Amino acid sequence: MATIRLNRPEKRNAFTLPMVDAWADRLIEAQKDPQVHVIVVTGAGRGFCSGIDLSWVEDHDQSPLEFKQALTEHIHRVPLALESVDKPVIAAINGDAMGAGLDMALMCDLRLASTEARMAMSYVKVGLVPGDGGCWLLPRLVGLPRALELLWTGDMITAQRAEQLGILNAVHEPEKLLDATYELAGRLAAAPPVAVRMIKRATYQSQRMDFRTSLDLISSHMGVVRSTDDSVEAYRAFAEKRTGEFAGR
Repeated sequence: MATIRLNRPEKRNAFTLPMVDAWADRLIEAQKDPQVHVIVVTGAGRGFCSGIDLSWVEDHDQSPLEFKQALTEHIHRVPLALESVDKPVIAAINGDAMGAGLDMALMCDLRLASTEARMAMSYVKVGLVPGDGGCWLLPRLVGLPRALELLWTGDMITAQRAEQLGILNAVHEPEKLLDATYELAGRLAAAPPVAVRMIKRATYQSQRMDFRTSLDLISSHMGVVRSTDDSVEAYRAFAEKRTGEFAGR
């Protein structure tokens, strides 16, 4: 299991370009590490991520092309890295997730949050458009009308409201959030890893293909997964009624 902790608590973990480069690098390393089966992303201090550090934007007089390059060559490395990671990624949203910070949380596969966390697609408040995938991600979670309401108003919502909308999988008291996150991560890490990774691939890929093509894809995945030692051991554990046991590792 790997943990990526955003660590600028004095700025509510607002990110700079070097910070997002390091974030993307850690994701790529975790994907390549055979000992890592689950990735947890969280923040230090009282915030999860307040988005890009606006003081950096104010301090850099950039042309439209230069600003686009900053997005595509640095900030977008995180969502693109996450798209290529086929291991479970869980966001433990320990505090406020604003603007690009919420975008980054939406990119994770599962999201657990503190009861004290708040969230907002706050771009419109500063005259900007969602720069890190929010317009693509949010409608897929909450539906188009709800997504547009959140994107157009920039309204702050509580963790409880986010759970009702389907943004969050669960909400926990602050002192229990990480324990709950790691308990879930541990369950996923203990499952047959090839099956877990192929389930993730098939689920995301199936969102962009027709049903017949999805069935053809999954038949190939099934053939590969059944040939692995982990799959054989998991089946034996089930057949022998070793409840909840998977002794593949």
